[in-house]
Amino acid sequence: MRPGKPMPATAFQQVERELLNIVQSDFPLVEEPFKAIGERLELPEAEVIELIGDLKQKNVIRQISAIFDTRRLGYKTSLVAMRFSDDELDAGAHKINEHPGVSHNYGRTGHFNLWFTLAVPPDESLEDSIDQMGRDSGAESWRLLPTKQFFKIGVNFDMVNQKSNAKTNFLDTGSSGDSTDSKFEIDPDWNTAQELSDQDIAVIRELQEDLELVSRPFDAMAKRLGMSVSELFAYAGNMVARKLMRRFSAVLHHRRAGFSANAMVVWRVPEERAEEVGLMMASSLHVTHCYERPTYDDWPYSHYTMIHAATEEECEVIAEEIAEMTNITDRQLVYSTREYKKTRVRYFV
Repeated sequence: MRPGKPMPATAFQQVERELLNIVQSDFPLVEEPFKAIGERLELPEAEVIELIGDLKQKNVIRQISAIFDTRRLGYKTSLVAMRFSDDELDAGAHKINEHPGVSHNYGRTGHFNLWFTLAVPPDESLEDSIDQMGRDSGAESWRLLPTKQFFKIGVNFDMVNQKSNAKTNFLDTGSSGDSTDSKFEIDPDWNTAQELSDQDIAVIRELQEDLELVSRPFDAMAKRLGMSVSELFAYAGNMVARKLMRRFSAVLHHRRAGFSANAMVVWRVPEERAEEVGLMMASSLHVTHCYERPTYDDWPYSHYTMIHAATEEECEVIAEEIAEMTNITDRQLVYSTREYKKTRVRYFV
């Protein structure tokens, strides 16, 4: 077993699996959301709250809150690959975690053994921040890998059927992304910051926080904002229409949920096929994220697909299916060996 190999998944009751499917993809923005979920599951509201609390205690549900589009809020963001000596990796990773803009940080197999995402406010420089972090952490080398094209973000785990079900592309609002009956399209505004009002920022600050497990969790938010609950829901709907907010949902700890193999598959794609291949890769229900990023002389891989499965063998099979579909064979499967940090960026705090 590799150091840091994912822990065994939690055992779930059927009702817990059905509950997890609902809170991931269809969390109700209503005054009494847990009552509404209970009606679908034929459970009393109090039992729904207790089940969710237990799943959070077990770290299966990480958080229930709004998910915003970092770039449209004006933040600058990038994936970063760093290399540390084996005996310096843990210390380096913990130093990287000190930056408040680091949301995901994983030890991974391969030449670059630490991969993290960094977001900084509009008035800060990504390049300067990463150079400083590299020096402070003692990294041997690092590569800045911002997104060139954004094809898909659609994390969704079908807990009932125990498979990835990334058919929805939360990057846009017009395509279901279901590979059987529709195609993904690139949103031309994916990298365009929107002008925000003071009220926008105030609502973002409220909706990004973990939802309180009480009967009417939105009442206190609305009161602090000086609006009614129905006005808050209408404001959230407007933010979705403006593509500032992707959705309101739970995020699961994928390892605890049974998807213990996490492979970042990097592909060497000819530049003339970049968009064509990216859209094909995004059509796979197994692919939760799909991006094109810059290449370097020592790192020629342009396309990145995230795959979650129960085993590494399943990840290998899925990667081979994608290779056959796209006729792209030059690839590496980069597996996570340790999760150093996974959280949501907290904006305007």
